[in-house]
Amino acid sequence: MKTNILLPLILVVLIALFVSCGRHTSQSQDLDVSTVDELDLDKYLGTWYEIARFDHRFERNLEGVTATYSMREDGKIKVVNQGCKGSLDGELKRADGKAKTTSDPGKLRVSFFWFFYSDYLVLELDNDYQWVLIGSSSPNYLWILSRTPQLGEQTKQHILDKATSRGYDTSKLIWVKQKAE
Repeated sequence: MKTNILLPLILVVLIALFVSCGRHTSQSQDLDVSTVDELDLDKYLGTWYEIARFDHRFERNLEGVTATYSMREDGKIKVVNQGCKGSLDGELKRADGKAKTTSDPGKLRVSFFWFFYSDYLVLELDNDYQWVLIGSSSPNYLWILSRTPQLGEQTKQHILDKATSRGYDTSKLIWVKQKAE
């Protein structure tokens, strides 16, 4: 039953992503979406906590959001995004997808429905793989992820400065509630 509810939701999200990725606004032309030069997938795999994100329908009102990446037998990456609806104790919502690498080490292509893929751009990455700033080819998507449920204020400010210098309006970020470690 959960699959019957999630499938139409994922389809709507992917169509919205597909349409928005094709739009070129003046803001998107001002963005620096260059990716990291190196991405060690073995270090990147595992669970990441969503610290902040731009608002979008497919994660609206979700708290305690995580993204977990693991290798599949076919060489693609298994992606599991999940969060709790409305509160940290709310109903668990989950979306399963896949990602594939590209010739650009910092660019992945992610799909949650059939063969519709969207850009997943690793814009900034901590040397020790403790936090990451993720963007898309659309200016409407930005995420801050961390290996821990919370980030220190100095680290948060450092990431915000990086995002701002790339042209993102960080005042639009939604700070996601996470359970304490």
